[in-house]
Amino acid sequence: MAVEPIPPITLPPLQDPVQEGDWLRQGLQQWLNQEFIPEGINATIAERAAQIFVRQRLEGENDLGSLVIAIVTEMQAFDFRESFFSEFAVANAVSDLILESLGYETCCGQS
Repeated sequence: MAVEPIPPITLPPLQDPVQEGDWLRQGLQQWLNQEFIPEGINATIAERAAQIFVRQRLEGENDLGSLVIAIVTEMQAFDFRESFFSEFAVANAVSDLILESLGYETCCGQS
């Protein structure tokens, strides 16, 4: 059985950076709070991830894979010692939130 590569997912062009950043920050903070326990650091993590995401989008990046890599790379400088999470968990959660908003089932990669 041949395995097919997963096609890249391209986001629509950025329309409203403030709205997109707020949506991602709120959704990510909610996910972080529900995944373990609500912690103050979750708001900081969500804010930082949303800033990275929006900045990348403003620079013209629309490929979801590249956006996830940027979040992982830039969140490596974040101090996660007060959190249950890591840069990888945060980037994966961002990816899941975006995929769900686009109508993809995150468990299977199908729209």
